[in-house]
Amino acid sequence: MDDCTITINHRGAARLRGGHPWVYRSDLIASVDAAAGALVSVRDERGRRLGSALYSSASQIAIRLLSADDIADEALPELLRARIASAVRFRQQTFDDSTLPGLETRETRGTRCTRCDAYRVIFSEADLLPGLIVDKYNDVISLQALTQAFDREDLRTLVVESLAEHFHAASIVERVDPHIRELEQLKPRESQLARGDRAKTIFTLNDVRFHYDALSGQKTGAFLDQRENYAAAARYAHGEALDVFTYQGGFALHLARVCDSVAAVDASRPALEIADENEKLNRDRHRAGEIEWIEANAFDLLKDYATAGRQYDTIVLDPPAFAKTKRAVPTALRGYKELNLRALKMLRPGGTLITCSCSFHVSEAEFLEMLASAAADAGRVVRVLEKRGASRDHPVLLNVPETAYLKCIVCQALG
Repeated sequence: MDDCTITINHRGAARLRGGHPWVYRSDLIASVDAAAGALVSVRDERGRRLGSALYSSASQIAIRLLSADDIADEALPELLRARIASAVRFRQQTFDDSTLPGLETRETRGTRCTRCDAYRVIFSEADLLPGLIVDKYNDVISLQALTQAFDREDLRTLVVESLAEHFHAASIVERVDPHIRELEQLKPRESQLARGDRAKTIFTLNDVRFHYDALSGQKTGAFLDQRENYAAAARYAHGEALDVFTYQGGFALHLARVCDSVAAVDASRPALEIADENEKLNRDRHRAGEIEWIEANAFDLLKDYATAGRQYDTIVLDPPAFAKTKRAVPTALRGYKELNLRALKMLRPGGTLITCSCSFHVSEAEFLEMLASAAADAGRVVRVLEKRGASRDHPVLLNVPETAYLKCIVCQALG
């Protein structure tokens, strides 16, 4: 690795020594003579070893640390296989039937529903595999390379072969995000089957069933990070419910088992069509009867409903990320406040609000401050019942705050 050494300044070195694996391009010293996606050795300005990293020639995150030790190129495959095995082992322990939280409701308090065959297998930096995302949906595995390194043919092949060893007879699909490929200056490619012969399946979360097509949809498929929050919402939900930004019906389908009626809103017709198909898989378990699927802009609908005096006992707000950058935080907070203000005005006394943010740049403290301001403006006294994050298959690293991106606040309007 002598010919692939990168020297970084004191700011980048301090970041690595503090436990964060990223070094930005602005912290590199001099030009870098390394191939895109190469394994490189990292040194500080005094020549002291900082470790081995994967290099990107395009991203503003120029290197992602793999190890504090020097790793030879020939040792990289063994290291990656070991880390993939460790990630799989962690999920198997996390999803043991004796520990998996289920869809507990007021009517089934104390029981556990352990049927769940979908979860995140590899969560990038949180599994010490920076730039790699892998999800399991029943018998279909979905992987996504976020960096030049994991787009290398040798590493892609290694990942696919390793996953096939751990998940026998599974189809493996490589999903492609065109925007990420553009940022990493990778050649355009279509999502494709890497192994197996089908990309569609039906998976189960908290005993609720969902259709899945690995070659379509957002992210790597469903929002697996909300799995435990879906179950939590069902524990508190009651009466008439409204699920805003429902996507393919994640919260709505859980609410339908405990609420008298459920209406669910999304601006995407294709997402609602899949949500309707998901409902058909679960209708025999519904208390609410058929869910009312509403195609609408959430801001406009909540404004109209609040003006009309519509009232609900349970409201879920699960919008997409409003703040992609730090600069966008003030605008994002205004958007969150508008949504939450209108929702709080529409809650009946004793009603439950489940409100979420997946914007990493909006901290939990800022989100709670926004919610408190919305409650004051709505003239409501609000009790926080739970402060939640992502499901346990999305682990958080203490020194990598980006892994703690999801906020889910469950609260109750007292009056």
